[in-house]
Amino acid sequence: MENKIKVSIIVPVYKVEKYLRRSMDSLVNQTLDGVEIICINDGSPDNCLSILKEYKEKYTDKNIVIIDKQNEGVWKGRFDGIKIAKGEYIAFTDSDDYIALDYAEKLYNAAKKENSDISVCGFDRMDVDTLHVYSTEMTKHEGEKIDMDVNPEGVLSINTSLWNKLYKAEILKGMDNLPNPPRILDDMMFLCLVYLRTKTITFIKDSLYYYMVRQDSIMGTIKKEQIESTEKAMVDVKNIYAKKKPELLPLIDAMAFLHFGISLTFRLSYDKENFKNTYKEMKRFINTEFTNWKKCKYLNFFYTVSHKASNMKLVIMKKVYKLGLYKAFLTLYRFMIDKLKIDIKW
Repeated sequence: MENKIKVSIIVPVYKVEKYLRRSMDSLVNQTLDGVEIICINDGSPDNCLSILKEYKEKYTDKNIVIIDKQNEGVWKGRFDGIKIAKGEYIAFTDSDDYIALDYAEKLYNAAKKENSDISVCGFDRMDVDTLHVYSTEMTKHEGEKIDMDVNPEGVLSINTSLWNKLYKAEILKGMDNLPNPPRILDDMMFLCLVYLRTKTITFIKDSLYYYMVRQDSIMGTIKKEQIESTEKAMVDVKNIYAKKKPELLPLIDAMAFLHFGISLTFRLSYDKENFKNTYKEMKRFINTEFTNWKKCKYLNFFYTVSHKASNMKLVIMKKVYKLGLYKAFLTLYRFMIDKLKIDIKW
């Protein structure tokens, strides 16, 4: 019997009652027939559960599933959703964001047409209250295709959020889990585990996801224990790759440099009081646990040029890092973002 559910959309929900209806409206009005909406109420203390029940009662013709559970975090919630998802493909959305009405249809059609394990769309970064668009991203890759056996370095240029992507369900249902999920950078590590089982990735140019930026949470405080748990989780990811696909370990080395050496270090630089120590810790971490990152072929100038890869910014940053100029770069980078409102997308 043919599976009538084409796409399952998993939505972790926690303390978003102000924005939840906008999100749900975009989900229940998808143009694709056969959409399942799995809402994970992660012990939210506000009225989210009542709102979800309201939509389930109102839209009886829609496949709305509600999981009401104690708070265990978004990582566990996503896996709870994956376990029960009936769709041929699975997507994730955040409950304070919303999606274009043809989000599921276009991503599904692209994945089916190209027989891809993952399809990726563009997205808009928008002010959560005014809906002012700050930027539109991931819309210039149409026609590109990543074959993980041929050009796996291509994933370094994909944003690490889960929500502008559609995944073949069998990949997610068979993916590895982490015994101790990371407290931060969780989307990136989730994707690393997905890529381990992925063969091909395709892109569409349309911007179909609307990511809401909250001004009061752009740079939140990161605690020491969060960093420690995240480092341990990344080592667990590396060990899984070493066991199952050691030939892709250079990709994990590059991911560690990009997300710990650059992205996380940048976020930590706003805590000026503790930054000296945290910067040393980030350097120690990647140099100790990912000892081959400096020799990583995906961060090599000649490899990048010869493979027409789009990782040249990373190649340049590796040189800056090795020359000990990263702190100076951070000062310039923060000035560009905070004063000039110019951001370099990694």
